[in-house]
Amino acid sequence: MKAALGFLLLLAAGADLVDIRDAAPRIRLDLRYATTNNFTHVKLYGEARCLLRADVARRLAAVQRDLERQGFGLKVFDCYRPLAVQKKLWALVPDERYVADPAKGSRHNRGAAVDLTLVTAAGADVPMPTGFDDFTPRAHRDAADLPPAAIRNRATLEKAMVGQGFIPMPTEWWHFDAPDWASYPVLDIPLRAH
Repeated sequence: MKAALGFLLLLAAGADLVDIRDAAPRIRLDLRYATTNNFTHVKLYGEARCLLRADVARRLAAVQRDLERQGFGLKVFDCYRPLAVQKKLWALVPDERYVADPAKGSRHNRGAAVDLTLVTAAGADVPMPTGFDDFTPRAHRDAADLPPAAIRNRATLEKAMVGQGFIPMPTEWWHFDAPDWASYPVLDIPLRAH
């Protein structure tokens, strides 16, 4: 009942956000901003939910199916992010290579971006270039001084995401935007337990 109430509140706010667990229940979640295991060391979300625009969720479900055929899957770190949280992140890292300026709104604030990684079919982490929210050149998509397995896995993830229309961010191997992100308005609906 509480989840249904939250969904109704989102609809009332004019957001067509859907929970990725409904669209693709086999995608694993590690929603870092709902914990203290993030670069701020503060819990920024009151509830661990991956909400995305309906079309973005459908695309991500297709990526999961494609990767499953290759023996892999997805683990998501972040999806929709309220504008209020974006302001907090910007206050800590005012660098548009890594954090969007809240005055413009981010793709996450629109429910049209996702931060994620590649995992095995059993859900085990695989080598990737860096950890999540690493603000160094090693996290950039063109970073080459990395272990071969990390480069290979980064390429596998990128190929699968691009295959469904997602646009990779040059400075963060984990960040992908939906192709139509600009058509969605910025939202500031809190993620909180109802």
